[in-house]
Amino acid sequence: MLPNRWNSLKTRLFLAHVLVIIVGVATLLIATLTIGPELHDALMRAMVGPYAQIVLNVDDMQEMEHRVSVAFRTTLIEVLGISVTAAILTALAVSLFVSTRIVTLLQRVLIASNRIAAGHYSERVPPGDIAELNQLAVHFNTMAAALDKAEHRRVALIGDVAHELRTPLATIESYTEGLLDGVVPPSDEIWGILNDESGRLRRLVNDLHMLSRVEARQIPLSLTPIQPATLVAQVVARLAPQYTDKNVMLTSEVPETLPVVHGDSDRLIQVFINILGNALRYTPSGGSVHIHAEYQHNNVFFHIADTGIGIDSEQLPHVFERFYRVDKARSRSLGGSGIGLTIAQALIEAHGGRIWATSDGPGHGATFSFTLPA
Repeated sequence: MLPNRWNSLKTRLFLAHVLVIIVGVATLLIATLTIGPELHDALMRAMVGPYAQIVLNVDDMQEMEHRVSVAFRTTLIEVLGISVTAAILTALAVSLFVSTRIVTLLQRVLIASNRIAAGHYSERVPPGDIAELNQLAVHFNTMAAALDKAEHRRVALIGDVAHELRTPLATIESYTEGLLDGVVPPSDEIWGILNDESGRLRRLVNDLHMLSRVEARQIPLSLTPIQPATLVAQVVARLAPQYTDKNVMLTSEVPETLPVVHGDSDRLIQVFINILGNALRYTPSGGSVHIHAEYQHNNVFFHIADTGIGIDSEQLPHVFERFYRVDKARSRSLGGSGIGLTIAQALIEAHGGRIWATSDGPGHGATFSFTLPA
């Protein structure tokens, strides 16, 4: 086994260039020394011509040709020696320079990958001058940025989950301690509070489990042709009692002539429930939520508009993030897990669609829209 320095890419590139130089020089010498003398003799005879025999006899002519040939060969070899030596030194310098440039960027990628493996996800590789290596650096930095973002999301998720679990657990702990110490007398109200808080914990765990499966593409989709009007009618019928209890009007306008979409009916109903549940949570009594659908550019667009509290323009890009709440004080008291819209986004994207939110600002309601390929 050769030492590591002989197995390095830089050494191998340099030796490869040296081999190319040696083969090129050998070819040059062989071709020159083989063809050069014969070509020289032919040119000399052509230049001297038949009149040389009138002045010189045959022996003198042969002697002159021999001396001129020897002088030519000697001069040719000396010139080739000097030229080849200069060419080799120049080629070796260029080869060393090129090999160093190539290996330097690869070494940077290796060092950066080792640091990323050690948990330093902010590591980046500076771009190079060689197109292919520069593309490698760009793709490596893109991968590093994705890993950095994923790590930040993981840390944020752990913190958010801990924060979400802390409130119901603290409530349950305080009441159970009061019950055990006899400070809080048992009553239906106390048992109801404990049941509500345990229900919040159960919903949060179920939502987190669903989100992890959806984002990992572990939920198989049973795709079937679905009529949009029928799908919306099922959702409206299911949620109508909740809207009636809060005195919020739920209406829909979905033409029967819309083309069918291919999707998983149960998952799409869950998307509607998550969005409509979010709309109900933020729409005050006496308000309204309207579902509208239309066909454009080979896609069916669904729009769910409410007359709720609205969303500030700075908050719109974050509404689909985990545990993000527009009104943090109210939403937690209303029982939302904070990841319903995140699940809806993952399910829509799994169907090949996209989802977004718009709002004219606080107090002007919000509209959640998503598309499904027709």
